[in-house]
Amino acid sequence: MFLEIQRKQKKISVIGLGYVGLPLALELAKKYSVIGFDISVERVEQMKQHIDPSRELDAKAFEGTDILFTSNAADLAKAHFHIVAVPTPVDEHRVPNLKPVLSASESVGKYLKKGDYVIYESTVYPGCTEEDCLPVLEKFSKLIGREDFKIGYSPERIVPGDKVKTLTTIVKIVSGCDEESAEEIAKVYGSIITAGIYKATSIKVAEAAKVIENTQRDLNISLMNELSIIFDRMDIDTQEVLAAAGTKWNFLKFYPGLVGGHCIGVDPYYLLYKSKQLGYDPQVILSGRRINDQMPAFVAKRLVQILLQKGKSPQQAKVLVMGITFKENVSDIRNSKVVDLIQELMEYSINVHIADPNASPNEVAREYKLSLIDKLSDDYDAVVVAVNHKEYLSLDERYFKSIMGENPILMDIKAIYEPSKNGMVYWRL
Repeated sequence: MFLEIQRKQKKISVIGLGYVGLPLALELAKKYSVIGFDISVERVEQMKQHIDPSRELDAKAFEGTDILFTSNAADLAKAHFHIVAVPTPVDEHRVPNLKPVLSASESVGKYLKKGDYVIYESTVYPGCTEEDCLPVLEKFSKLIGREDFKIGYSPERIVPGDKVKTLTTIVKIVSGCDEESAEEIAKVYGSIITAGIYKATSIKVAEAAKVIENTQRDLNISLMNELSIIFDRMDIDTQEVLAAAGTKWNFLKFYPGLVGGHCIGVDPYYLLYKSKQLGYDPQVILSGRRINDQMPAFVAKRLVQILLQKGKSPQQAKVLVMGITFKENVSDIRNSKVVDLIQELMEYSINVHIADPNASPNEVAREYKLSLIDKLSDDYDAVVVAVNHKEYLSLDERYFKSIMGENPILMDIKAIYEPSKNGMVYWRL
């Protein structure tokens, strides 16, 4: 397979061209013939114009690539090595929503041929590739997996917004349904990943490795969040405590915050779901998720308490929230916990203004029915800096006072600034 791909006798397809699929497709297309498929006609048209809809890549990333962008699934018939990189979200009940990955499996299955490979990059629970996706491939292809075609799993590790840890500089885990497929898959990925390849012993091991990476981070952050709640009641600055504790060589440097996005805030629920199916009710993982999910409500309640302490009625208060994306320096608003914070504030009848230099006003309106403002006022009762975008890092106390009225209140969720000493109420996690 790899030799034929090298000679461009066989093509690679990448299904799902989001923040994971597009960089992968373009990197592969520097060496091989690639078909980039996405169900969004609008996104495909943008990519044809060398525009990344996720705003992670510039036009140069598209140069010198052999790639066909398409929203026509029939084009997948021209490929022999299929990589599925679609989202795997959870629904409103925090149950894994496998519809995107199963739909992608159906699209691939309809055009699957003997000898083809299908590799999944989407984050799933252990067993999903073989127990949920493989039957769909077999149903629509009328072929037998492992005999007529091979499957594998290679979890994505892309960090949105990170210009240092990029696709090629992060070790890639690969796995296959047998030794031969694992070796061929390793060759394809190994040809573009400079950091090296790690061959997992099975598909389930690779799936489990991915899902616990973010579960571990989630749990560590939840501990910091719980500590911040405790220390807040003690009137102790959590950041000062962490700075002191961090002088010990083996103290892990995690920080409190709003845990959202499509990885850390989602992946643990996949492991929880599968675990409960098997009759085990996880305690530690669920506890960590519960704490992180309640943080927007905690921050909103704390702001209301400060407003009241300063003689300000929440019903008459005007609050500016700066940043709505799920993390700094990205445009992605999916599963942003800042949105939960905004909604919590609105539950107190607070007039909330929202600003963000990276988020698309149209996407915010469509996804959350919220509006971004174009121009800031100068009479806010409080400002909540929720995301540490680079545009916010140089702001100072004078600036914040200039956009607030009497008794200004600054809530610094990401602990960007130094505590105020000049009459402004300053609070941070």
